[in-house]
Amino acid sequence: MLTGMIRKTSLLVALLLLMVACTSDRATAPETTLAAGAGATEPDFLTAPEFPIGVDWLNTDRPLSFDELKGKIVLLDFWTYGCINCIHIIPDLERLEAEFAEELVVIGVHSAKFDAESNTDNIRQIILRYEIGHPVVNDPDFQVWNSWGARAWPTVFVVDPAGGVVGLHAGEGVYDVVQPVIAGLVEEFDEVIDRSPIDLTLESTGIPATVLAYPGKVLADERGDRLFISDTNHHRVLVVRISDGQVLAAFGSGRPGLSDGVGIEAEFQAPQGLELAADGASLLVADTDNHAIRSIDLSTGEVTTIAGTGRQAAYPPEGGPSGSTALSSPWDIVAADEGGFYVAMAGTHQIWLLQPGLGAIRPFVGSAREGTLNTTLAASELAQPSGLAVGEGARLYFADSESSSIRVADPSLDSVGLVAGGQASLFEFGDVDGSGGDARFQHPLGVAFGDGYLWVADTYNSKIKRIDPDSGATETLAGAGSGWSDGTDPRFYEPGGISAGAEVLYVADTNNHSIRVVDMMTGRTSTLVLKGAEEFLPAPGDDLFAGTVVEIEQTSVALGAIDVVVRVGLPEGYKVNPDAPSRFDFEINGVGASAQSPGVVVNPSFPLTILADVASDTTQIIGDVSVVYCETEQESICLIEQLRFIVSVEPVSGGSTELVLDHTIDLPDI
Repeated sequence: MLTGMIRKTSLLVALLLLMVACTSDRATAPETTLAAGAGATEPDFLTAPEFPIGVDWLNTDRPLSFDELKGKIVLLDFWTYGCINCIHIIPDLERLEAEFAEELVVIGVHSAKFDAESNTDNIRQIILRYEIGHPVVNDPDFQVWNSWGARAWPTVFVVDPAGGVVGLHAGEGVYDVVQPVIAGLVEEFDEVIDRSPIDLTLESTGIPATVLAYPGKVLADERGDRLFISDTNHHRVLVVRISDGQVLAAFGSGRPGLSDGVGIEAEFQAPQGLELAADGASLLVADTDNHAIRSIDLSTGEVTTIAGTGRQAAYPPEGGPSGSTALSSPWDIVAADEGGFYVAMAGTHQIWLLQPGLGAIRPFVGSAREGTLNTTLAASELAQPSGLAVGEGARLYFADSESSSIRVADPSLDSVGLVAGGQASLFEFGDVDGSGGDARFQHPLGVAFGDGYLWVADTYNSKIKRIDPDSGATETLAGAGSGWSDGTDPRFYEPGGISAGAEVLYVADTNNHSIRVVDMMTGRTSTLVLKGAEEFLPAPGDDLFAGTVVEIEQTSVALGAIDVVVRVGLPEGYKVNPDAPSRFDFEINGVGASAQSPGVVVNPSFPLTILADVASDTTQIIGDVSVVYCETEQESICLIEQLRFIVSVEPVSGGSTELVLDHTIDLPDI
């Protein structure tokens, strides 16, 4: 829906905007409309309202204003970070930014639905997680929202270079609707557009240097001493030995993409849910941003795509052959009867049934309308289901994140019902222990069944909760506000995944980039220390390298034997992890040149000396160094720094016999 087309100079552009919206084949319905009484007013569509003073800005070191942005086309994106439809349009915004790099400025206006989402530090984590590269203003009190008259998430407004508001679009399908409008404005305002770049100070330029990066889900197989982890922002899946934290295997190159292959040759994109096949020989993965289901053969390491096309489904969603049916943000997966799997299709507010034996996938629960209606399986309304668990009697429990509730689908009764949490609207959330409809959660993403209870990762409350599935009685097991601490008074930071063992819970503590182990009886928590992840890093010279490159200007060295001295400084209060091996691999070009690379080194000390032989035609030395380190007093959270030293050398007679490679690690924002 588009309104406000009253600027005469942009009338043709406005009409085009309306036409494109009416013919788009993508869902244009907004994710959620703000509850009545929020105080939204009709906007003045003639001139863009200025931003209020005193609000927090991210990805920029100063507040921006429309006065400063005169001469630019501006796209305002009203969003809230838990909204799946808001996540869906991020690629559209990136595509527009790339296509109109000189003419367009995108500004995100984060008007939070949930209390936790209004916290600037939490928004910063989301910017890092989704690698958002445009300015974002935190609008916790809906000042910007109300001045523009926004009504739903997501909504985008387009502003022309003269500061006039051209129109708005609510819902997904942003690129198809907005691209012709921006192209028309570029043509119309060609002579007055300011094509000079806007200086931005981004929150981050890369993935945090932790062993895990925003892990989304986790699956425990205690009988096989295996833990499967969706290392979401590293775009890979890890297999870890529970007993000692040793990383046994990695699947995914670390680069986002959709390609099958063996081990790290394959590519994933922000994988989430995990489930073992009945025979334990293969692992199914909800490959969320690829809108696909992948299968990993755990004996051969072969990764194959068994459902989805790699493109997001159009609306309304339809089932069909698994290999040719488009999916929409599958977020979790759990085994069903007779070799099937339930899939939490967050993007269409449904739960689907995948039947690999039949090569078919179809909607199973939910009408694809977002809401809280409990009725038959097909007619019920869900709200971004993101976590699944099968309990006694084959009942299917799900974390319905946008309604902040835990609900149950009973195939034998063809019904959906509430277990605990809000049920009247999408705005009943909080942090309350109680029974059934009196309990409150805040955007839970994970649920597990074990020992007769439901265990919930109450994500935005940063807590782990326990529910009696029969009575709905809910109580907090662990967690006391966001942060990180182990022991009897633990803290978590937006945990997204949970798996039940016999006596403990395994938690993907997403914003802490770690896996936590929680005692079911006491809530006592420890952090699983992962070892050996460096074994699966790209080899020296590999174009998949994503670490820190340290280039050293050309230096003169002696012909023949030299000492390459590696000095790596650690942040204050940190030490090399004595249990997790670090790695040193060096390459030297030139006929007869060589380096005695030590490879894996347990508990290395710096400076570390490597012996090398330099030939007369040597021009470059490349050294890949991976250092695993941790806090001096608390070794539970492991970090990893990948360095690539690139040194241009000039072999000369009488040159130095010592080459020093020096780097100090900056502590990442975790």
